[in-house]
Amino acid sequence: MESNVPRLRTPDVGKRAGVTASLFGAFAVLGELCFLFPDFLVSADGMAFYREHLAGMRTLLLGVIITTFVLGAVSIALIRSKTYGLMGIALGLIALWMGGSKAQPIITDQRRPIAAGLDYFLLELLVLGCLFIPMERIWALHEQKIFRPGWQTDLKHFFASHAGVQVISFVTIIPIQMAFAWAVKFPFQKYVAAQPIWLQFFEILFFADLVSYWLHRAFHQIPWMWNFHAIHHSSLQMDWLAGSRSHIVDTLLNRLLAFIPIFILGFGQPALYAYIVFVSFHAVYIHANVNHRWPYLRWIFATPEFHHWHHTSDEEGIDKNFAVFLSFIDVIFGTAHMPSHWPKRYGTTKFQPPETYLGQLSYPFKRHEDTPYG
Repeated sequence: MESNVPRLRTPDVGKRAGVTASLFGAFAVLGELCFLFPDFLVSADGMAFYREHLAGMRTLLLGVIITTFVLGAVSIALIRSKTYGLMGIALGLIALWMGGSKAQPIITDQRRPIAAGLDYFLLELLVLGCLFIPMERIWALHEQKIFRPGWQTDLKHFFASHAGVQVISFVTIIPIQMAFAWAVKFPFQKYVAAQPIWLQFFEILFFADLVSYWLHRAFHQIPWMWNFHAIHHSSLQMDWLAGSRSHIVDTLLNRLLAFIPIFILGFGQPALYAYIVFVSFHAVYIHANVNHRWPYLRWIFATPEFHHWHHTSDEEGIDKNFAVFLSFIDVIFGTAHMPSHWPKRYGTTKFQPPETYLGQLSYPFKRHEDTPYG
């Protein structure tokens, strides 16, 4: 009797293995560069952690290299086209030639306050990819490929926002510290920092999201701002990587303004770290291709269902669900929308920005004859 269980075709498995081998090979080579030139490429905040867990980092690098060779071999064995598999193996060999897991760093005595942050990009992508790709296979909302159309563009956005995290932080935090230097010694700040960490964490979410809510509405309602924000809405398929698609101007304004209340109120460092960890996961989760509904929690926190309705091009969901973290803010201001069904379509409605990374960066600065909103 013929089984009704769907089976992946061998070419599909081979191609996925080959593409993944290429990606892991690129991980390995870039990881080797981080080991060799930490002063230039590794984020300053992460140096102490890596020194303390150097053996674990070397084991992780070795695991990536071994995985590259295994997946490359699988791809070569299963499909006629050997390009991706051979590319992955070649990158793995380059990583071994660069020193493999025994690469010796070139360290100088000069401390650099800003580095490329390549380590942050690699670890975030590896951890998030290993977490969310299986999650989207198990709880898929829509049937779509892992390497869907536009994933290369979104990966470039992911690289720009994560590898450049220190530069972005420098550009956003330093101006605020200069503009609000008068606010660093308010008497109430010591009481704010003395609160329980969990309470500070929720206060950070609330005040940052209150600013983000109104800025988000402005991005949708002011034409020149919409041209920047439309890049984020241009993804026609939602998944864990789609949330990274954002114009640099959009990213900078959001981080700049959201940081103002956090800076003035003077929250403690542990609460800020908890906020950063939460944001790193939550921003990816709410864009993921998962069918999680969270029936009661969705009216308090932004969930995938809540944010998918913000990204829809269905008429009923246009200009709804502006909050980033706390959905009850939309409830308060009358912009919440969570019906019993999921949206059918995503993307912009009246025009579609280009799909290339450079095209998306330049799009807002070009003159558009069509209606700039929708």
